[in-house]
Amino acid sequence: MLIVGIGGTLREGSSCEAALRIALAEAERCGAATVCFAGPQLVLPMYDPADSARAPTAAALIAALRAADGVVLASPGYHGSISGLVKNALDYAEDMARDARVYLDGLPIGCVATAYGPQAASGTLATLRAVAHGLRGWPTGYGAAVIARTGLFADGGCTDPAIDDQLRLVGRQVADAAKRRARAA
Repeated sequence: MLIVGIGGTLREGSSCEAALRIALAEAERCGAATVCFAGPQLVLPMYDPADSARAPTAAALIAALRAADGVVLASPGYHGSISGLVKNALDYAEDMARDARVYLDGLPIGCVATAYGPQAASGTLATLRAVAHGLRGWPTGYGAAVIARTGLFADGGCTDPAIDDQLRLVGRQVADAAKRRARAA
């Protein structure tokens, strides 16, 4: 079982990437293998459907999505929505439009938004869930809208137990849904 994580920012140690990695760690604890595309791995050429050549990182992202049993998406709230970095990475899923499994059809997708205010966090979470639907995925029942603050993430963990639990719930729901989907197949 493979869970693919996509998200973060270009800032090393960003709260968004930290949140994504906590959700993925929980998916691993539930028995999944994970791969994370974050930060510098998301520096991709702008998606161009007319150009079939793909940078190595973009090709790796597409290959991972094709093999995925579940996905965790995480974005910072930039001006009330997802970042261009995350959106461009997700645009590469268009290369899967003619696959046997179109886009992320039927896959559980966990969503995590981080922002410095509740309006941006909730708006970004809603956008991530809409993108998950647009890619034919099934957003998990719980999505985490995290209000970031200085000191919230340290040493690969979350200093707020309630938020840590929320992020782990996202990872657990993706892993559990992927297991149920595999048993039903």
